[in-house]
Amino acid sequence: MGTPAPPRHSPPPSLAESLAQGVAALHLNVSAEARADLLAFIALMDKWTRVYNLTAVRSRREMLSRHVFDSLAVVPHIQGPRVLDVGSGAGLPGIPLAIVLPDVHFTLLDSVAKKTRFMVQAVGELGLGNVAVEHSRVQSYEPGPVFDTVISRAFSDINQFISLAGQLCRPGGQLLAMKGRDPERELSALPAGFEVTAITAFSVPGLDEARCVVALRRMS
Repeated sequence: MGTPAPPRHSPPPSLAESLAQGVAALHLNVSAEARADLLAFIALMDKWTRVYNLTAVRSRREMLSRHVFDSLAVVPHIQGPRVLDVGSGAGLPGIPLAIVLPDVHFTLLDSVAKKTRFMVQAVGELGLGNVAVEHSRVQSYEPGPVFDTVISRAFSDINQFISLAGQLCRPGGQLLAMKGRDPERELSALPAGFEVTAITAFSVPGLDEARCVVALRRMS
């Protein structure tokens, strides 16, 4: 008898297959067109990162989990028709959210010129009519109407987030702080006029790290 053939290993899923599996794991209904836009966004982010060092993440597969899935995990927490993404950087979480929530308008705010140039390029190439990009420091930003939801992945401290961006949220609206660990120690002395309404842990497909989102309401 001949030597048995070694077991055959299935090839790794394509990025498109991994994207489909991930949005299913997040219990999101994402159209084929939106999935194509998410893949195009990853490709553009990868291209700019190679030239401009846009993000520390270097592989498209890691960008999918660490950037896109992490952004999409907060879809259930978005409220209202107007959302501000503070310190958006490479358009995160704002651009993935805008792709899958076309009826919500997103303003992406960042003070770093190369990052706002990238976001403008991405918004144009993807044809996102529900996104505006603003190049400004948050403490200098003066919008027209304030926002229903103000979100950020960028602030390391919740009190600083509230102090700098809280006034950009309408009374009765919410701030969402995306965190990588238990944030309880940051919540002992919140600025006046804000209260925590929920702390929700979530899992990111392909990412074995603790993640949560802290929702805060502006009371007045």
